[in-house]
Amino acid sequence: MKVNIIVPTFNRAEILPRAIESILSQTYKNFDLTIVDDGSTDNTYQVVKKYLELDHVRYVRTDNRGVSAARNMGVSLSSGDYVSFLDSDDLWHADKLELQMNFLKENTHIECVHGEEIWVRNGKRVNKKKVHQKFGGDIFKECLPLCFISPSTVIISRSVFEEINGFDEEFVVCEDYDLWLKISSLYEVGFIETPIMTKFGGHADQLSTKYFAMDYFRVKSLANILEIRELSLTQREQVIENILKKSEILLKGYKKHNNLKNYDEIEQLLISFR
Repeated sequence: MKVNIIVPTFNRAEILPRAIESILSQTYKNFDLTIVDDGSTDNTYQVVKKYLELDHVRYVRTDNRGVSAARNMGVSLSSGDYVSFLDSDDLWHADKLELQMNFLKENTHIECVHGEEIWVRNGKRVNKKKVHQKFGGDIFKECLPLCFISPSTVIISRSVFEEINGFDEEFVVCEDYDLWLKISSLYEVGFIETPIMTKFGGHADQLSTKYFAMDYFRVKSLANILEIRELSLTQREQVIENILKKSEILLKGYKKHNNLKNYDEIEQLLISFR
């Protein structure tokens, strides 16, 4: 089974080779790699050029449209059975693909599998809190309060990715949160307990550090899932509980920081669900 790997990148020429080398070092070899340059203004192409001598590596440059569009484009240009993603500031462990593909062969009913990760922030390993503990199965409830799956750990069947219509390109952040809600509301998700990737944080260009009030996008995603899915009564109550909680926090934050751009929208949403 072939895996199509998508690496979106923007102005990360200095660290991009680390991610690429971790893919080329995989023990599972049946993959194609597509690097989607989302309008970089640095020397990304010069860094990538030497890898293009390999038949299974492709480079595509686009206008700067965001990580969702970059990932979606990468998938559209590929044709394998499964798709997988690696953010350009992270790295895979050498057995990442092998462990996951073996899992999928043994669990043929699973369409999506993620895995454990190691966190490094500002050069130091970080111990995760209990709230960040990962696992598999029916994880819809766990996907409601926070992003439960790291994009760099996941493999998804192409058919399910296309069924979900990929990442929502209207989401400048929390696009992964939105995707996992849509998937976990329909499918059981597999999990590899062994750490399969290392996630690096603390650098200035992380999307999570660039945007104010990211819960705004999570609330929009939660409201949308109520519209597009026939959820059980318990699931609906769980979704609404999270909408109310996040909306109240957002409104307090908007007032505190005098940032009222989305205040009325969230206030009306809060009133309607109350």
